[in-house]
Amino acid sequence: MTTRTRLLTTADVLAAADRIRPYARRTPLLDVEIDGRRVLLKLEHLQRSGSFKLRGALNAMLSGPLDDHVVSASGGNHGLAVATAAALLGVRATVYVPESAPASKARRIKAAGARLVRHGADFAAAAAAATELAQRPGHRFLHPYDDPAVVAGQGTVAAEILADAPAVDTLAVAVGGGGLAAGTALPAGGRRIVAVEPEGCPCLHDALAAGRPVDSAVTSVAASATGATRVGAIPFDILTSHEVASVLVTDAQIVQARDRLWEECRIAVEPAAAAPFAAWLAGRVPGDLPCLVVCGANTDWRPE
Repeated sequence: MTTRTRLLTTADVLAAADRIRPYARRTPLLDVEIDGRRVLLKLEHLQRSGSFKLRGALNAMLSGPLDDHVVSASGGNHGLAVATAAALLGVRATVYVPESAPASKARRIKAAGARLVRHGADFAAAAAAATELAQRPGHRFLHPYDDPAVVAGQGTVAAEILADAPAVDTLAVAVGGGGLAAGTALPAGGRRIVAVEPEGCPCLHDALAAGRPVDSAVTSVAASATGATRVGAIPFDILTSHEVASVLVTDAQIVQARDRLWEECRIAVEPAAAAPFAAWLAGRVPGDLPCLVVCGANTDWRPE
């Protein structure tokens, strides 16, 4: 475990909540009964920028002196969060995305005021180019998940859930690079954490099996948001020090869950945000009162 990871506690999450409060929305909980079972949905897709990622970006940018120019690499949601946070805080931003990044996310990044650069076939290639740019004076690279301030910021989602519904006994989240899952574990107070990934994007699942972060293949309908090829070292250290259940769901289950969120609740989200609901529908999320984080809606999907 790294020193930086060991220092992250619930206090860091609460400090992040205070830091970002003037800029981030406190998103609502929806209490519903589906298939005869009660479940809470944390509607984080209603967050500014359309996903939870804004929280981590804001906390990282506000944790020290503001940089002149923030640089990021992203499949879409983190880049949009950085672009939005930069606009809110009055700094410049450049966002590198892979060539495969969805047009809907690229369009929104540019609309938020950031300079958008398409580069490479995957996140790793985009990140390498972004890191090179960030070496310039006054520039800073902001990692989407392997940064302690980002992880603490993402943990504010769980802190809000538990403040609004302390009886929640299970928290289920989608996993990309692990920042949201790790942040969720920090204030969880021993509650169950269910980390859900597509079968085609199993970087946390593979890391837990190997006992260390390893490279994983990425191919899924949800890959633009959960497509990290390797779980972050900081999230992995946190997650392996807490009780976390790793669950894989198929693309078919994800699409079915996405469509049911619309049919049952009129919630329209991107595929990754439906992954925890897919696991819950399949009976893979235990607890008397589970809460599923509906993490993002940066998509142009519309029901037929």
